[in-house]
Amino acid sequence: MHKISLASIQEIAQKREGRALARQGEAAVRLVGGAAADEPPPSISGLELSWRWAMIGIFVIMALGAIYLMAHILIPLTLAIVVGLILGVAAEKLNDLGIPPLPTALLLATAFATGSVFAVAALSGPLMRLAAEAPEIVNATIERFTPLLNRLEWLHLDPRSFTAGSVTLDGFLEKAGSVLGMVTAGITPALIQVLIFFAALVLFLSGRVKLRRMLILAFPHRRQRLTAIRVMNAIDCSLGYYFATASLVYGVLGLITTVIAFAGDLGLPWMWGLFAFVSSFVPFLGVTAMTLALVAGGFLAHDTVLLGLAPALSFVCIHLVIENFVLPAIMGRRFEVNAFVIFTAIVFWSWMWGAAGAMLALPLSIIGMTIADELRPGRKARPTLPG
Repeated sequence: MHKISLASIQEIAQKREGRALARQGEAAVRLVGGAAADEPPPSISGLELSWRWAMIGIFVIMALGAIYLMAHILIPLTLAIVVGLILGVAAEKLNDLGIPPLPTALLLATAFATGSVFAVAALSGPLMRLAAEAPEIVNATIERFTPLLNRLEWLHLDPRSFTAGSVTLDGFLEKAGSVLGMVTAGITPALIQVLIFFAALVLFLSGRVKLRRMLILAFPHRRQRLTAIRVMNAIDCSLGYYFATASLVYGVLGLITTVIAFAGDLGLPWMWGLFAFVSSFVPFLGVTAMTLALVAGGFLAHDTVLLGLAPALSFVCIHLVIENFVLPAIMGRRFEVNAFVIFTAIVFWSWMWGAAGAMLALPLSIIGMTIADELRPGRKARPTLPG
């Protein structure tokens, strides 16, 4: 018989006791897990659910109020970010050529500011002349439409409501005095916003790569970082491709409008083409304003209704073809913009930020729809992390 020492007996007992404790622990875990699985999820009372939704609603209301009250600061900053994202591809090309980020940012910001100043200066002269001739335009429009409206007897319109009195230059300037006062009072804030926009655009373009890296590394997990890279790349691609393509297409529209204005004997045909190019970037509102302007110009240039409406009808037909056939064919379904979403965005941002909000509605909608498309379930993280 082999002799068993006291130490070996104690070791065997400890092992048996450890196995027994392990089996008891597993049984307890199974028991607790089964009990937890059998228990229903904790219920939320109606009062608590209402309280949660009320807190969300209060947060949304306060956020909208902050956006509305901070419009003078947020408008130039948002516009600088949007323009910086659009010019991001050009900034990358210039950086690849060896130009440092800061000179690249100054070059692109100066080019954009120069183009904007040129467009404003080109349109300011004709618009000032149009404002000076506004009384004659109003009277001529009333005289032109009054016989046409008199034929519509079922409207029961009183011709005196159109012909009584006349619009004089003194009366027009007197009524426009408050408007001019408001414009004069808003010149200083507008200049401050322009300076904020230019400084923000230069800083955003010069530090765009570092800002992207900082935002990416702010996420703790690898999958989140890959998703952030994919979303940023998609936003750059969507905005850059859309506005580059739209600029070319709307440039062609501006040339066609110039030809229409020249053929329609409207005067200053290049001004009509430039206005058509600029206004096309504001969906719905731009084409509406351009059409009404062509109608007014056509009736002032021609005596008959058909010739007066011909420039506006030609522009509307060409614009419809471009918006419904040319742009979708070039951009494809990936960059297709939902018309209802854009219309709702224009109404909302016009209510929040006025004319600037209407101009920013389209790019903000593209950014929002791109983020929603990239974050939808089923997307795979394909990009690589920055070194």
